[in-house]
Amino acid sequence: MFDLANQQIVLAVLATVAVGGLAWVFLYPLLSGERKVEQRLANTIQTQPVQRAARATQKSRREQVEESLRDLELRQRKNARPTLSQRIERAGLDLSTRQFVMISAGMGLAAFLLMLWSRMPLLAAVGFGFAGAFGLPFWMLSFLKNRREKRFLATFPDAVDVIVRGIKAGLPLIDSLKMVANEGQEPVKSEFRAIIETQTIGIPLGEACGKLYERMPLPEANFFGIVIAIQQKAGGNLSEALGNLSKVLRERKKMKAKIQAMSMEAKASAAIIGSLPPAVMGLVWLTSPTYIELLWTHPTGQLLLVGSAMWMSIGVMVMKKMINFDF
Repeated sequence: MFDLANQQIVLAVLATVAVGGLAWVFLYPLLSGERKVEQRLANTIQTQPVQRAARATQKSRREQVEESLRDLELRQRKNARPTLSQRIERAGLDLSTRQFVMISAGMGLAAFLLMLWSRMPLLAAVGFGFAGAFGLPFWMLSFLKNRREKRFLATFPDAVDVIVRGIKAGLPLIDSLKMVANEGQEPVKSEFRAIIETQTIGIPLGEACGKLYERMPLPEANFFGIVIAIQQKAGGNLSEALGNLSKVLRERKKMKAKIQAMSMEAKASAAIIGSLPPAVMGLVWLTSPTYIELLWTHPTGQLLLVGSAMWMSIGVMVMKKMINFDF
């Protein structure tokens, strides 16, 4: 059974976790620069392929390319704000929206009842229930989505090379895609299987490949959809285009590895700076508990503790933005 001091500590920690979870879900895309990256990619998609289309000799070819780019632009705008079902699909979970909502509600109710059973205050129990229903499930979706995207990027260039070799050997594009869907590694295997299934029900192959970006919102997947869509409508040497795409994907992979290596020192410094205040606080509490107990027993100390937690959270998010090198 908790005494008053422990209840106040838990309540302060709970408030910090809840604010951090909400900031991660709603504010991280803005602070991390993901929206700016998406805007830069949209501008690149709008300019470079249009320049290639301007060099075409036939007016019909230009019109076909422009139509493909307009469709891709509309799809990208629609993809900027994913629905809950899309977020579940991107995380690789085989759940419906209703099942996810029920699981989230169950986690929130379980956390609420557990806190009541532990004789926690009603406000703290409600906070734990809110964090269990809204914070933890959406954090898990983001974590699984990022992990799945990393696994996709690790094997996607090899899948494009398989398609290029199949086309050079004389196989149709659809058969080359089936090779990847049957023999590739997850999650590339399941994504290409979805392309085959989409094309089987009557959707054009270029549009089916373009839908890959809706399930896997990565620039590399968008590049692949653009190449296939333009080749299906305007023609051209597909093996050469995909070969160049494979080189671009591998160069981007090398660049990301270099950026990660160069930013590791800054990340380590940020981790040390962010962990120093709570570490020092814990050591002081272990050595002189009566000296620091005023932070959670006195109203002024509680206010200072909450304010310090908020400022630390803002500082960590700013450092995260400073060392986040997206391109």
